[in-house]
Amino acid sequence: MLKLLQQIQKRLIVAIPIIMIAGLGAGLVWDPAPLKQLIVPLTFLMVYPMMVNLQLKKVIEGGDVKVQVVTQLLNFTIIPLFAFALGKLAFPDSPYIALGLLLASLLPTSGMTISWTGMAHGNMAAAVKMTVFGLLIGSILTPIYIKGLMGTVIEIPMAKIFKQIMVVVVLPLVLGNVTQRFLIARYGMAHYQKDLKPIFPPISTLGVLGIVFVAMALKAQSIASNPSQLVTLIGPLLALYGLNFLISTLVGKYFFNRGDGIALVYGTVMRNLSIALAIAMTAFGKEGADIALIIALAYIIQVQAAAWYVKFTDRIFGPAPEPTVGTLMLEGVFSLHLSDTLKQALHLLAEEHIHSFVVLDDHEKVAGMFSTASVLDALADETAPETELSDLTLEPVVFATAKTPLKEALASMKRNHEYKVIILDEKHTPSHVLTQEEIIRHMAEQKSK
Repeated sequence: MLKLLQQIQKRLIVAIPIIMIAGLGAGLVWDPAPLKQLIVPLTFLMVYPMMVNLQLKKVIEGGDVKVQVVTQLLNFTIIPLFAFALGKLAFPDSPYIALGLLLASLLPTSGMTISWTGMAHGNMAAAVKMTVFGLLIGSILTPIYIKGLMGTVIEIPMAKIFKQIMVVVVLPLVLGNVTQRFLIARYGMAHYQKDLKPIFPPISTLGVLGIVFVAMALKAQSIASNPSQLVTLIGPLLALYGLNFLISTLVGKYFFNRGDGIALVYGTVMRNLSIALAIAMTAFGKEGADIALIIALAYIIQVQAAAWYVKFTDRIFGPAPEPTVGTLMLEGVFSLHLSDTLKQALHLLAEEHIHSFVVLDDHEKVAGMFSTASVLDALADETAPETELSDLTLEPVVFATAKTPLKEALASMKRNHEYKVIILDEKHTPSHVLTQEEIIRHMAEQKSK
C-alpha cells in the first residue's frame, strides 16, 4: 500500500485529474451529501503527516536572513495582492472562486518546496526555514487578509477561520512535532530518517486525493450544468503562477547567489495547497466546494510548472556547482559501543537492514566500523556471540565534512573499500552519514532530469 502511495505521490499531475473525474462521476450518480462527514478526518489525514517531518528547529539557525525576509515579503505582499486583483478581474460574479485564488496565494511553501529546491541543487537549509516561516506567518495573516480584501463582498466567518486554522494547522503542527520527538527518542534519529520519515508524505497524499474527490463530488451537479466553468479557471491560475515564477526568478537571479535564488523561487511559487484546501472545505460550509475547485486545479499546474522549471534551472541560474557531501547526507548514525557484543551487532544489522554501523568508545568517539563482512569473518572463525566488539577487528572509517566535494568522498570510499561516509559535528561525534544508496539515488535523479 505504501509503495502504491509513493508512486501516486510522484505522479500527482496524473492522479489528481483522475480523482477529479472520479469525484465528478460519483457526485452525478449518487447523493454526495454524506461525504461531508469525511471532510474533517480527511483533512487531518492530509495535514498531520506533513507536520511530523517539519523541522521546526531549523528556524533558529541563522546565516540567510536576507533571502528569508525577501521571500516572505514576496509571499505576503506582491503575490496575494496580485491574486486578489486577478480574482476580481476574472471572477467578478463568482466571489468564492476569487476567494479560492486568494486563499491559495496566502499559504506559501510546502514539503514540495524542499523537494524541488533539492532537485534543482538550491539551498535546502534555506528552503526548510522558508517552509516553517511561511506556514507560521500564513496561519496568522490569512484570516486578516481574507477579511480585509474580501470582507466587503462576501461574509467572512473570522472566528470560524481562526478556529479551523487551529484545527488544521496548529493542532497537527503540535501533534506532529510531538510525534517526531517521540519517534526519534524511541527509535533514534538514524532509524527515523531511514525508515520512518519516508512513510508520512505518501499518507498525506492519500488525504489530498480524498479531499479532492469529496470537493468534486459536492460540486458535480454545478459543473455538469456549466462544464465550461473549469476552462475559465485555468487562465487565471496560469497567470498567477506565471507572474510568480517571473518575479521570483528575476529577484533570485539578480540579487542572490544560485542556491539562495533557487530556494527563493520554490519558496514563493510552491503554495501550501493542502492547507488551503483544508481551510476551504472546513470553514466555508457549502461554498467550500467552489473554493476547493480552483485549488484542486492549482495542484495540476503547480506540480507541472515546478517540474519544468527544474529542467531550465541551469540555463537561468547557471550550472550547479559540484555536489558536496552536505547535499546528500542524512542526519543520524546507527552505532554501538565497544562494550556491545557480536550478538547485538547481528540484531542491529538484521533489524535495520543496513550493511554497516559505527562503533563508539566510552567517550562517544568513533573507534571504527563494523559491517556485514566483519560478521561473516567472525562467524567463519566461530566467534562466540557474547564476544565484545572491542575484541573484534574493526574496519577503518571514512570521514568527511558537509563541505567535502562528493567526488572527493567517492574517491575516499573507493580507496578504503568502504561504502559509507561519516560526518562529525563540532564536538567530533558522528551526526550525519552518507551512504552508497543516497549517492546512487542522487545519480539516478540527475540522469532522469
